Amino acid sequence: MSAALEEFCGSVFWWFYDLTVLPCPQNDSFLARPDADLPVCFQQTVLVWIPLGFLWVLAPWQLLPMCKSKSKKSSLTKLYIIKQVLATLLLLTAVAELVLAIIEGTGQDSLPAVLYTNPSLYIVTWLLVLLIHDARRFCLCRDSVVLFCFWILSLLFGILPFQSLVRRALQDPISDVPRFVLFFISYGLQLLLFLVSGFSDISPEAKEIAEKNPEVTASILSSVTFEWYSRIVYKGHRKPLEIEDVWELKDKDRTRTIYATFEKNMKTAVKKAQAELEKRKRKKRRRECDTEHMNGMSKAQSQDVLVLEEKQPKKKKKKGGKGDSSHKDYPKKWLMKALFKTFLPNLVLSVAFKLVHDGLVFVSPQLLKLLIAFVSDAEAFAWQGYLYSILLFLTAVLQSLCLQQYFNLCFQLGTNVRASLIAAIYKKALTMSSATRKESTVGETVNLMSADAQRFMDMANFVHQLWSSPLQIILSIVFLWGELGPSVLAGLAVMVLLIPINGFLVNKSKVIQVRNMKNKDERMKIMGEVLNGIKILKLFAWEPSFEKRINEIRACELKDLLKFSYLQSVSIFVFTCAPFLVSLASFAVYVLVDENNVLDAQKAFTSISLFNVLRFPMAMLPLVLSSLVQTNVSKERLERYLGGEDLDTSAIHHDLIPGSAVRFSEATFTWEQDGNAVIRDVTLDIKPGSLVAVVGAVGSGKSSLVSAMLGEMENIKGHINIQGSLAYVPQQAWIQNATLKDNILFGSELDEARYQKVIKACALLPDLELLPAGDQTEIGEKGINLSGGQKQRVSLARAVYNDADIYILDDPLSAVDAHVGKHLFEHVLGPKGLLQNKTRILVTHSISFLPQVDNIVVLVAGAVSEHGSYSTLLANRGDFAQFLNSYGSQEEDAAEKTTAAVDLDGAEEQGDEGMEPCVEEGPDDVVTMTLKREASIHRKEFNRSISMQSTTSVKKAQEEPVKKIKGQKLIEKEAVETGKVKFSMYLRYLRAVGLGFSFWVAMGYVAQYVAYVGSSLWLSAWTDDAERYQNQTYPVQQRDLRIGVFGALGVSQALFLLLATILSAHGAMRASRILHEQLLSNILRVPMSFFDTTPTGRIVNRFAKDIFTVDETIPMSFRSWLNCFMGIISTLLMIALATPFFTIVIVPLGIFYYFVLHFYISTSRQLRRLDSVTRSPIYSHFGETVSGLSVIRAYGHQQRFLQQNEKTMDINQKSVYSWIVSNRWLAIRLEFVGSLVVFFSALLAVISKHSLEGGIVGLSISSALNVTQTLNWLVRVSSELETNIVAVERVHEYTKVKREAPWVTEKRPPHGWPSKGEIDFVDYKVRYRPELELVLQGITCNIGSTEKVGVVGRTGAGKSSLTNCLFRVLEAAGGKIIIDGLDIATIGLHDLRQNLTIIPQDPVLFTGTLRMNLDPFDQYTDEEVWKALELAHLKTYVQELPERLQHIVSEGGENLSVGQRQLVCLARALLRKAKILILDEATAAVDLETDHLIQTTIRSAFADCTVLTIAHRLHTIMDSNRVMVMHAGKIVEYDSPEKLLQKQGVFSAMAKDAGITNTETTTL
Repeated sequence: MSAALEEFCGSVFWWFYDLTVLPCPQNDSFLARPDADLPVCFQQTVLVWIPLGFLWVLAPWQLLPMCKSKSKKSSLTKLYIIKQVLATLLLLTAVAELVLAIIEGTGQDSLPAVLYTNPSLYIVTWLLVLLIHDARRFCLCRDSVVLFCFWILSLLFGILPFQSLVRRALQDPISDVPRFVLFFISYGLQLLLFLVSGFSDISPEAKEIAEKNPEVTASILSSVTFEWYSRIVYKGHRKPLEIEDVWELKDKDRTRTIYATFEKNMKTAVKKAQAELEKRKRKKRRRECDTEHMNGMSKAQSQDVLVLEEKQPKKKKKKGGKGDSSHKDYPKKWLMKALFKTFLPNLVLSVAFKLVHDGLVFVSPQLLKLLIAFVSDAEAFAWQGYLYSILLFLTAVLQSLCLQQYFNLCFQLGTNVRASLIAAIYKKALTMSSATRKESTVGETVNLMSADAQRFMDMANFVHQLWSSPLQIILSIVFLWGELGPSVLAGLAVMVLLIPINGFLVNKSKVIQVRNMKNKDERMKIMGEVLNGIKILKLFAWEPSFEKRINEIRACELKDLLKFSYLQSVSIFVFTCAPFLVSLASFAVYVLVDENNVLDAQKAFTSISLFNVLRFPMAMLPLVLSSLVQTNVSKERLERYLGGEDLDTSAIHHDLIPGSAVRFSEATFTWEQDGNAVIRDVTLDIKPGSLVAVVGAVGSGKSSLVSAMLGEMENIKGHINIQGSLAYVPQQAWIQNATLKDNILFGSELDEARYQKVIKACALLPDLELLPAGDQTEIGEKGINLSGGQKQRVSLARAVYNDADIYILDDPLSAVDAHVGKHLFEHVLGPKGLLQNKTRILVTHSISFLPQVDNIVVLVAGAVSEHGSYSTLLANRGDFAQFLNSYGSQEEDAAEKTTAAVDLDGAEEQGDEGMEPCVEEGPDDVVTMTLKREASIHRKEFNRSISMQSTTSVKKAQEEPVKKIKGQKLIEKEAVETGKVKFSMYLRYLRAVGLGFSFWVAMGYVAQYVAYVGSSLWLSAWTDDAERYQNQTYPVQQRDLRIGVFGALGVSQALFLLLATILSAHGAMRASRILHEQLLSNILRVPMSFFDTTPTGRIVNRFAKDIFTVDETIPMSFRSWLNCFMGIISTLLMIALATPFFTIVIVPLGIFYYFVLHFYISTSRQLRRLDSVTRSPIYSHFGETVSGLSVIRAYGHQQRFLQQNEKTMDINQKSVYSWIVSNRWLAIRLEFVGSLVVFFSALLAVISKHSLEGGIVGLSISSALNVTQTLNWLVRVSSELETNIVAVERVHEYTKVKREAPWVTEKRPPHGWPSKGEIDFVDYKVRYRPELELVLQGITCNIGSTEKVGVVGRTGAGKSSLTNCLFRVLEAAGGKIIIDGLDIATIGLHDLRQNLTIIPQDPVLFTGTLRMNLDPFDQYTDEEVWKALELAHLKTYVQELPERLQHIVSEGGENLSVGQRQLVCLARALLRKAKILILDEATAAVDLETDHLIQTTIRSAFADCTVLTIAHRLHTIMDSNRVMVMHAGKIVEYDSPEKLLQKQGVFSAMAKDAGITNTETTTL
């Protein structure tokens, strides 16, 4: 081989020792001398062909875009032209060289072949380069990886001939000038090309994309070093980053694209898993049947059972009663498969990077070994030392580049996994069946999103450690065996012993972790309820009871947390001991086994650096395993949730049946699969365009009938056929957190004329005037800043605007006042309304409209008892007639009146739209008149403004920024703290930990590192013994001393650490307890207005994410920070001890380090903050979606909400991704600093070789090799600590929110106050928030003892504000309220609120027992509770429940009907029995029967109390002593109903509207 090459080159290829000839100097290897060099032939062949071969093999792949690409070439850029020019010049040099060879070859005897072949090869290569440059114009990123690598290879391999030629030229005159010149020209051009390819080549077409995300077009060098990211880092340093500054995601990273692939894989995986599930079930059934068969069941019967069960595979068998739902079987083992399939390309690529990195990790110890040998060997040539130093540096740099690419891929994988899971959870929520929905509360589902998806993300970051750790461990052992021989086994034995200990710890932690998840879920569930029902808590003064409940759960949680921390500190202890015990065991055994074994520097420090390599995988493996365990818990939760049953809408058909809009065919439906049927055998046919009313008592299944039509229930038999699109108005309006206009449009296009018509018909015009910014007013979560009536009307307007074929209206008129109800019926629902040609199904409690409907369906216990028109049903004398007779004799009379009024209206509507109707037009009452007049004035204004708007161009509208009106934005943007985290936050946390604790923890760490430095120096001295006792026996006592001290130092190191971690565990728990207590107690004491302006998601986030951070993440961060900091200090100390000159290098490196850090930390911090701020909307939006599921499904808007979710997700992904890259950006730069530290410590050791011992060099370089990781960690941990401490800041922010007045003050009211129940308002004024208008404008009135007062007025007149004032939910802006001679502003809130009673508008119940809901403080006996229930007409119902008073109320009281919930609220009031009762529209959602019950109960039970009724239905207050009529925050009339009726004022007009003529007719 070498002979052929020598002939080819015409010179020697390599110098071999020829043993036959005496080794003369000429024949000696070129390398074994001070001025070593490689032979020319080797340079001309191997060094040239390797790079060229590399390019030729990979070039075809680079040329593919030319043949395949569909896109057209991008245009030329300056960079491209420069590259092509340089490549052409290279081509010319190659041609010149070839021409030269040919000319020379013809002139004389033949030249060696190499001089012809190499230039020819180069010509082909440079042509290839030109082609590749051109081919890359088809791609977005115009730089080629292959070319980049080729330039590097070519330049590196070119260095050797370069230095050869230079050295030769310096020694002798140059022999071959033309080739000499051509080589340097060619080398220079290649260098230039390499430099040019470092710049990003962005075509004009890609400019826009590059603006949005420079990564797409970044050059290879820029991608490898993340240089493209620097712009954001500098920007973040100059000013706090906004979400707009963060770059867009690449298309392949968008939630939509990721989720699309994931969903495809998920579907196939779930299908398989479900097939498995069926198999499992069948087996189980067979087993059960067998046992039953054994029990004497006949064969035939068991066969029947089997057949039956086969027929109903959908039905899951419930084992036993409640509490088993969690053990239900579900499709298993599919999630990981689906994820793996989805992210395969990412996984493969990261495996490749990781492999290269893991290989390089083992090169450093070998180089270290050579270096130590070099220092110990006085004969060695200097160039070897420099070579080793350079190789160490290059290995470190390459290792760092691979590692960062690998990490980047892993973290990307993490975020993408999280995104796809959240998207899947969200989509599942939209399609899941009501049974599945019952299994998990909203809180738990949000937890799936926040905690479990996050777990997967964390796991994905380290998933490769599962194979890489064992690989590294095996390789380390192999190399160690080479150093120490079998003695390594001693070290290994120690490691193996540690594994079971660790396994035990992991298992224990898992148990605790699972238990803690339960506690956390429970705590968050109660917290969520508290925040949802905060108003009730305040009105009833129940905060302490709930505070106690939450704190009890929290105490369990903290107890578990402490146990967990103990386990953690033990495992940290074990792990600190591990590397040290391992080296101790190995060295001791090595020295003791054989006296000839002497521990020298090479062996010791190579082993130590290998042990250090071992340390990382050994530490990671258990962490990854425990993380795997946690992820497994999450995986099961997610599989159960995502594999749950979807909504089965097969019972809803959409066939064309002429003359029928909705047809029920023997429809039988239930809520839970094995539950009782709630809708029984309903057969109905509803004609298109008819108005059908559904009536019935509370709990007769009216709402269930609606749910069945919407497909929300489980079908038992029969079906429902629906023809056309649906619009649905639920009983409790669902309002989104958006502007009023968006709520009405609900994703449809804006048609201004139709929009105005709808707003007018739904009586929203007057409300728009009251709202601060008209229809642009932002509405809070759950419609918090609208009154009940307004919410209901917005909900109705949404349906009307949506222009569907069939309208399902679940009692929309309940929450509005009588005259508004009438208006709505006339203009929207009735025969003359906007919807007159649509099919309308109206569930209603109000009788007055029944005469005008086409068909009435009467429900009794879920079955249709009769149906027909009003007159037929009356004639039938069935249930309906009885129902009517019991409710008022005035109905027919009222009905005639209404029909007359409606006709009149109709006549008027047909008149000229623009003309204002005159007042004398007909005997219309004042209120409708004003309504109409207002409407027509508005109409004119609107028409005018519309015509004006349409004339001015749309462009102008875009230019003008919307003027912000005060109070328009209800929800302020979440405050993102900017700038540096204040030092006070660290102090606050340390104070919460306890300063004593903090001090001793720090001392423990210092002591640990003192011991560490000691043991290292001791080892270095020990290895130098090998030199000292070179040719004599090693004294035994010396040996024992060395081993003993080394051991003692190591053990003390671990003990100090154990002490520190245990102390810190205690301190951390103390801090967690204090911070949570402060946060909770403050949140329960802030005024109501805070909850109106702060979305619950945001508060929940404080209790979930931030408290979790304080509990678990911050203590870890603090510990890691101390660890790293001490580690770096001790390493630098040791290097400086070895080579004092190193201190000079530290300074510039330190400065560089500081700058990088400084830039990075501000950016990273902002990005983390952006992450947490953009995360809240994901959860809020999710919570909102879940609560409005039936509405979203009814309208069929799932797709739109999915897209909305994707948008919110992408915004969050964007900031997370940016944060990940910022970490990589930093790591690359820091590891470069680390590589320089290694390089300089090695270089200085080579320079001062003669004054150094091998031991100290080994120590210094092995420490330096370690420092890279630590430097990296220090920054990571600093920024993590700083990011996490933000949680303390956020918690603190909510502990500083202004509180409401104290619960109890010095001044206590007298016992038994209020005894009389007199209320005096003295010029009372109030406003909701300081910047808003007054709501009550100076009210003065007196309510006597035991007087019954009704309060009426249009929505927004200030009726509800009145109750808020009595309870001091709103504090006075002027004036005062006096109850029984006591000014209520002077006493504590609880003293006030416990002595008043309210039956609130929305019945709110909490999870827990029924008894807890009535009496959370256990103040009353069971007898009293039963008495209250009896009075509230719930006794029979509760007695029938299996657990009676202990009956568990589900989240939000879902398992009771709205009417029953209202009765529970009545029972609460009865139990309190205070002297003053306020009834806030309590009769809204209740049918007439329940209404009647409530009214009679209140009359009898509260006869000796002062009762204030805020009424919607006038007849509920006609028997009051006095009626207060309010309008726009003032009292307009206040007198007895009789007098007011005669007075012909506002009240009498309203009464006429409701069909009430005199007070007698209304007593029920």
